[in-house]
Amino acid sequence: MKATAQHPFDLGFAVDGNSLLVGGLPLARLAERAGQTPFYAYDRALLDARAAQLRAALPADIHLHYAVKANPMPAVVQHMAGLVDGFDVASVGEMKTVLDTPMPPAKVSFAGPGKTEKELRQAAAAGIVVNLESEREMEVLAKAGAELGVVPKVAVRVNPDFELKSSGMKMGGGPKQFGVDAERVPALLARMKALNLAFHGFHIFSGSQNLRAEAIMEAQEKTFELARRLAPHAPGPTRLLNLGGGFGIPYFPGEAPFDLAGVGEHLAGLMPAARRDFPDAEFVIELGRYFVGEAGIYVARVIDRKISRGQVFLVVDGGLHHHLSASGNFGQVIRKNYPVLVGNRVVPDAEAAGPASVVGPLCTPLDILADKMELGHASEGDLIVVLQSGAYGLSASPTAFLGHPAPVEMLV
Repeated sequence: MKATAQHPFDLGFAVDGNSLLVGGLPLARLAERAGQTPFYAYDRALLDARAAQLRAALPADIHLHYAVKANPMPAVVQHMAGLVDGFDVASVGEMKTVLDTPMPPAKVSFAGPGKTEKELRQAAAAGIVVNLESEREMEVLAKAGAELGVVPKVAVRVNPDFELKSSGMKMGGGPKQFGVDAERVPALLARMKALNLAFHGFHIFSGSQNLRAEAIMEAQEKTFELARRLAPHAPGPTRLLNLGGGFGIPYFPGEAPFDLAGVGEHLAGLMPAARRDFPDAEFVIELGRYFVGEAGIYVARVIDRKISRGQVFLVVDGGLHHHLSASGNFGQVIRKNYPVLVGNRVVPDAEAAGPASVVGPLCTPLDILADKMELGHASEGDLIVVLQSGAYGLSASPTAFLGHPAPVEMLV
């Protein structure tokens, strides 16, 4: 369904009989399949379509990696294993999930500051690539490899000397807990030459959730330049160059979709020189939210329709404990509404339309999923849908808060 006056977003999902279709199923039927509300549902056809869009737009020799932290649901990860060339994990828990898929361990990388000795030993034993975030990690991993009788695979996560402009979350540039400062990397690489480690390359991730294609283009140019400066110090050829990702998705009215075609064309122009300078390298784009964010919904049922001093409140059986991001409490400075609709009555009758706020059952005024949106036609029993919920939803939420039941997750 395309954008309308009621819904300023392209919903991404089909609508039939005024009901949202997810995985080809009407929403009410999907709720019956789930056996309860609230629930999350992820549409595998939309995951497939996004992968196809990326393959068509990006240069053929770009390897696509899925950042599991965006959505670590095992069924989603299993499905993504057939769509991408590798996985990037941020914990041993995520590592265990991806090792249950057909993805070869050598195509899995592990990033994150503060890896413990136990985690580094597990990663070395598994044969995945460890993105080193400090000199300490390098020494501990080399010791673990010697004790285990393996040669750990490593890349250096670099904290670049530039930022991704307009990034929703800056992961590099300036003082950061992530990676090794670019100016310290030559000394680390010199020390690595004395250790029994298999150098693979560099991981240079400067930011996420960026809708400005020109900022991504500039960051990619600077990433190649930085890698060229660092590569001569390495103990071997660069076999892996993770360019990061940062591709954003629109959440709020007025935000335009990311210009994937423009970024693909620009990257294609950079690749001939990159192939010349790094003839042995796999070039990786690492994406999480961009893969899964628009393929998922969160659904809660209206249990009470209240009017307080003229304002309509739709009290639902879910809330911030399931979907912290949609509540605005996951990094928003000024709260803005995610796209929200009545999923079983997508387009309201004109006479029934009007503003309403969707709130959860928690005893806190922070438990808001929609504030004064055109949802006033909803009644008790209707299904409220939060779009753009495929990434940083359930796993990024305080599910234990106030002891309410957990939602179901489904891949359909």
